[in-house]
Amino acid sequence: MYRHPGGQFPYAAFFWPALAAASASETASLMAAHFLEVLSSAGAGAPQPPEGATPSEIALDLHTVRLRDFALASSGVPTLLCTPLALHGAAVADLATGHSLVAALRGAGLERLFMADWHTASADMRFRGIDDYLADLNVLVDHLGGLVDLVGLCQGGWLSLVYAARFPAKVRKLVMAGAPVDITARQSALSAVAEATPLAMFRNLVCLGEGRVIGRHVATFWGNDSVAEDDIREALQTLEPTGSPEFARIETIFKNWNSWTIDIPGSYYLEIIEKLYKRNELATGCFVALGQRIDLSRLRIPMYLLAGSDDEVVTSEQLFAVAPLVGTPPEQIVKEVARSNHLGLFMGKRTLEEYWPRIVHWMKKPPRLLP
Repeated sequence: MYRHPGGQFPYAAFFWPALAAASASETASLMAAHFLEVLSSAGAGAPQPPEGATPSEIALDLHTVRLRDFALASSGVPTLLCTPLALHGAAVADLATGHSLVAALRGAGLERLFMADWHTASADMRFRGIDDYLADLNVLVDHLGGLVDLVGLCQGGWLSLVYAARFPAKVRKLVMAGAPVDITARQSALSAVAEATPLAMFRNLVCLGEGRVIGRHVATFWGNDSVAEDDIREALQTLEPTGSPEFARIETIFKNWNSWTIDIPGSYYLEIIEKLYKRNELATGCFVALGQRIDLSRLRIPMYLLAGSDDEVVTSEQLFAVAPLVGTPPEQIVKEVARSNHLGLFMGKRTLEEYWPRIVHWMKKPPRLLP
């Protein structure tokens, strides 16, 4: 029987339905009964939205996304941080002092930093799909002048890759961290869940949310309200002693972030399941975005790929498989494996101090012209 990995990685709830009940009908019944129970107690003790650790201004606010401005300067190529549109919000990149990717990037010298902060999906957004989010990302890039360095995290990583391939003249450099590209390269715990779960189960999940994946329902079922101390330590890569004021601070912040969820449009969710995890379209060259087939071999921009050695969501092979698919010369693709699990890539103290400053140094170098 499959052991659900909720305690191992919060992002697993994005693909929740594979609970390995004896049959799909039993799982569906369990799902429906649980959601009815959750609905009956909705609003009780709801967590507060994470505040983030770094002050910012809202440069642009669209129906689906707000553009957060962390810039310290007004000139130079802007960097756009594309956070994942998954169960949790953008605070994954700006969790707390000492555990903020935003702060690490600025501290290493990125002076024009912006972040895509996705809104929770309202009922009228239930039919929005990948194309809609790519179009919104394009609006953000145009607002920043039409040329950016893109940093994509997890689900925001493959979205950034697709965007760069669709609009290659608008992306100077691309960084992908913990992002799936070729699902078949080597299974992760999460991709194994997606493969083993019938598509009908994912559709049932969307139907129960009346066209959306309701984050708080899924997270409650998955058990995200109870996180083991060891899991928090592993994600944050902290040595602070239990009971110390500093550990109490970051533990409280992490638990609140982990409990606060966003809703996802059902169309977008199902497209990811089908296109990325069921049919592996990005790696096989069948992915169509905004009316155009994505040919990764035509993408020739410098790339930096950061994987986690213990990433339970995305294996390093799933990310590094992008290298032979793109047209970028091998010498302009950097691959690194951090001693980290999935969340540790974005909020782990060691990873933020050791790896991301090197990435910033690479980003600040002028790209070599390609023939």
